[in-house]
Amino acid sequence: MEGEVCSAVNSSPKRKQRHSQNHLQQEKPYRGIRMRKWGKWVAEIREPNKRSRIWLGSYTTPVAAARAYDTAVFYLRGPTARLNFPELMFEADQLHDMSAASIRKRATEVGARVDAIQTSLNASNSGTQISDKPDLNEYPNPETSDDD
Repeated sequence: MEGEVCSAVNSSPKRKQRHSQNHLQQEKPYRGIRMRKWGKWVAEIREPNKRSRIWLGSYTTPVAAARAYDTAVFYLRGPTARLNFPELMFEADQLHDMSAASIRKRATEVGARVDAIQTSLNASNSGTQISDKPDLNEYPNPETSDDD
């Protein structure tokens, strides 16, 4: 009996050590975001004094998700909020309606804009174009069909 208890206790630190090593390898580059298993970056934030969260969207790049988070946290907590990119926030940009829906809308607009810019920059730097991906809603051209 005692041997089983001791072995279970001894294996626990190893498991925790492995978990902490994996966690360090997958460390989040920015506050308020996380990476999905399939590679997308998502952002969400808790509403002040509530248990609910405001979903801020899913993005291709971590920078876009972080900018969406920054926008939301700025509107929720003001200019003293801890931001990922404090130099990119403007206090003159005020949101008159402070509802969760309006904050989500503004944050997703910023995130989508940054995601588009980041994606196009990554595509131009890698030498590939975004238009190289086929449009799955398009009918095939007769000369490229498999009927030949």
